[in-house]
Amino acid sequence: MSGLKLPARLRMDGARAAWAQMSPALRAEAAQVLAAAGREVRLSAAELTDFDSSALSLLLSAARQCSEQGATLKLSDTPEKLRELARVYGVAELLWPPAAAV
Repeated sequence: MSGLKLPARLRMDGARAAWAQMSPALRAEAAQVLAAAGREVRLSAAELTDFDSSALSLLLSAARQCSEQGATLKLSDTPEKLRELARVYGVAELLWPPAAAV
């Protein structure tokens, strides 16, 4: 299973389109993971290099959507600047629960 990937650029002007594209894929991935008796939907941020706070909004929406389906969003290859932004906004624990913090 390859998992999902964030785009290289995720800023306010493209966040709505990115979510419109990602939401159905995320929903399908969660359904597939749960059907295989899994719990984690993997989302790679390896390609994400140009972003603003709208990236956090998209990630929080993704985590909420996974949770509503009974799955957990697992972010990987997250840029340190995105983690720092999440800490500044006070949402880091929502995206990287302390028990799963790396």
